[in-house]
Amino acid sequence: MTCLSDEGGASLLSEMVPRRLSIKGESLEGYLECPPERVFPVYARGVWRPPESEPAVSVSGSGDPIWDAVREEAKLEAEKEPILSSFLYASILSHENLEQALGFVLANRLQNATLLATQLVDIFYDVIANDKAIQCAIRLDVRAFKDRDPACISYSSALLYLKGYHSLQSYRVAHALWRKGRKVLALALQSRVSEVFGIDIHPAARIGEGILLDHGTGLVIGETAVIGDRVSLMQGVTLGGTGKETGDRHPKVGEGALIGASVTILGNIKIGEGAMIAAGSLVLNDIPSHGMVAGIPAKVIGYVIEKNPSLTMKHDASRDFFEHVAVKFKGGRSTGVQDPGGNIEST
Repeated sequence: MTCLSDEGGASLLSEMVPRRLSIKGESLEGYLECPPERVFPVYARGVWRPPESEPAVSVSGSGDPIWDAVREEAKLEAEKEPILSSFLYASILSHENLEQALGFVLANRLQNATLLATQLVDIFYDVIANDKAIQCAIRLDVRAFKDRDPACISYSSALLYLKGYHSLQSYRVAHALWRKGRKVLALALQSRVSEVFGIDIHPAARIGEGILLDHGTGLVIGETAVIGDRVSLMQGVTLGGTGKETGDRHPKVGEGALIGASVTILGNIKIGEGAMIAAGSLVLNDIPSHGMVAGIPAKVIGYVIEKNPSLTMKHDASRDFFEHVAVKFKGGRSTGVQDPGGNIEST
């Protein structure tokens, strides 16, 4: 990576990231081969400044297992990749808690000429640090990414690199602003998130905790959509309306549901708890709890045994069913449906 010679940014971050770093008594001296403000100039415009008054709620790094894990992971990565040491210090190790680090990371990902990183840092941290529900959600979400996405190698990688996590937490801040009546700012954040991450979540939508947006690219969630806890959504999912209707017009997804890639769900319909929707399906009608659906338009093809298929992430759960149907009705056309007891019914 080429060092830049921007002296203006250098003076800011050089104060924040000293040449000699110490983490839990261990020195990282020598890890910064190039001045940090030159390696990562964007961070010179997003230096963390704590608020003048103490936040109503504060979660300390000690006693917070998620934050402790994030710090330990960042320390190990800094030792393995010295070129990233300044980035990891500025993003994680210089902060006191997960709220500060997340606000800093989001601000630097979303900043532009009109939404300055310094302003966004203050907005994100002010909202997160004073909202217990968001503090809980950001931890349950990062755990969901770590537990369910095999490509997520650590908590810190979700915090630093995964745009699904970034867009979800940006939505949470925008949603809080929307509820407080700051709708213009909330919509500005939505627009910026869509531009940067390719994920469009209306700030008025209601989304539970422990959510996984795997990849997230092309995801669209409409204004009156509701998503329960522990739901997993793959890339290209649309929770949309059916036209120019107004009012309550978007899907309601029950907790524990698993929605496959490029699924389109339209209208004010209900997706039952623990339902599983196969990739590429078009859903236009209500889906029963634990129903397994596929097709265009989607039809119930069976029932899911797991209480929360979103946690197991077994997208091929219907393979045995399809093989059974293919053998039993070979040479003919079947509309077979599997009931919860595992029996095949043909009509």
